[in-house]
Amino acid sequence: MADAMDVERAAAAPSAAKGKAKAAAGPPGAKRFEVKKWSAVAMWSWAITTDVCAICRNDLYEPSIEYQANPTGDADHPGLSIAWGACSHVFHLDCIQRWLKTRSACPLCNKEWEFAKIEKILPDGGGGGAAGGAAGGDGV
Repeated sequence: MADAMDVERAAAAPSAAKGKAKAAAGPPGAKRFEVKKWSAVAMWSWAITTDVCAICRNDLYEPSIEYQANPTGDADHPGLSIAWGACSHVFHLDCIQRWLKTRSACPLCNKEWEFAKIEKILPDGGGGGAAGGAAGGDGV
């Protein structure tokens, strides 16, 4: 990182506009501006937003594939809830519960799984978002 950087005027323009460029540019070698200090800052974020459970590949705001195959009518069925991990990945509750029976890590990032939040979804699968919610790791 340079503390000061001199920026000189552009080189001479093509021959037809040469006279105008010099008149507007001022004396040769004159500085247009000088950068006294430059502190570069970089920011990033994942450009991916997901609405799909990576385990069953169904929309998160619809019941899980397991629940759709065997509907129970129970409003508290885990197939009608979505679970966020501490790593910010999200899955249907019954999908992640089934996954955690054989492994203890997130299926996407392989970090130790820890429940951050659990919310119920609309049972009609209307895609209107989550309704109500219970935080914690109940039922695992």
